[in-house]
Amino acid sequence: MGLKLLLPRLANAVAGLVFAGVVAGPALAQKGLDEPFQGPFRQALQGKVVAIVPVAMNFDLAQGWVAGIKKELEPWGVKVEVRDPNWSTTAGAQAVTTLLSEKPAAIIVHNPDVQTYAKLLQRAENSGTYVIQINMGSAYRTTGFVGANWVEIGERGAQAVVDACKGKSNKIAIVQGALSAAASAYTLKGVENVLAKHPEIKVVSSQAADWDATKAKAITQTVLQQNPDLCGIVGFWDGMDIGTAAAVREAGLTGKVFVATSGGGEQKGACDQVKAGAFDLDLSYDVPTQASNMASMIKWLLASDLKAGQAKSSVYSTLIPITKANAAIDGTCWSLDKLTSSH
Repeated sequence: MGLKLLLPRLANAVAGLVFAGVVAGPALAQKGLDEPFQGPFRQALQGKVVAIVPVAMNFDLAQGWVAGIKKELEPWGVKVEVRDPNWSTTAGAQAVTTLLSEKPAAIIVHNPDVQTYAKLLQRAENSGTYVIQINMGSAYRTTGFVGANWVEIGERGAQAVVDACKGKSNKIAIVQGALSAAASAYTLKGVENVLAKHPEIKVVSSQAADWDATKAKAITQTVLQQNPDLCGIVGFWDGMDIGTAAAVREAGLTGKVFVATSGGGEQKGACDQVKAGAFDLDLSYDVPTQASNMASMIKWLLASDLKAGQAKSSVYSTLIPITKANAAIDGTCWSLDKLTSSH
């Protein structure tokens, strides 16, 4: 057979095969497979109750945690309840006690100190309720802890102040939180670790402001009156250190006294303050990520066969140092409006 006669026949054959494939394709397609694990996961979360006991609900940390946790858990049918002690340790202990009888699937607790809730949290886990502690832990280690590494925060804040004081007076002040709070005690240890390597640094004041901006301002005003050549301040929480920065500003020393602090990274309390010069360094432990970590931990626990207290683990937050170099960059800080609007 000649080549001219063969080519048309080959072309017709190929066209026929292609057509047959097109026609037969859908009939031969595989059926979809049902993912076998999503059903049990959804069932494990549906209808469960997660209770949150912050120290109070009127500040950025608690508001951000609650918004983030609701965003992650409510779409799965989890009911999120908040019990607000409003800064009362007694009311907080009563809230946890009440939850012992209600037996939610999990309790998230922001401890005011290391002792008050410790035995109550142990009782909760003994009764089958998972307990996740956020940022400020108790003396009793529960199933989960999500929070900042306060020793690291103390070390990084103190080192920044030491570096800023080079060639200056070497006089610094420390504005602590509440003496009984884990966050304050551990942060102080971090500060001490750095100062032990710098004997040239003189601490002229180390006082507790009890997380209160008014007290922080009064303490700082007195310190600056007595030490107008102060070169740095290590503060323990930006919500409190708004008062610290106000005293520095009113003394006309903004930019001359280096202020280091830490917080949840909320826009108005962190980035805006750094941009305005109130803080020179704000170490953020990033509240939305903490909320996501807690929610993920709860999802995993509810879908697992682990009993409360059977496993104990911690997730420490990756710190974001906020300075003038990144304070104006979108995404460095978060805002409650955006967090709640995306829920």
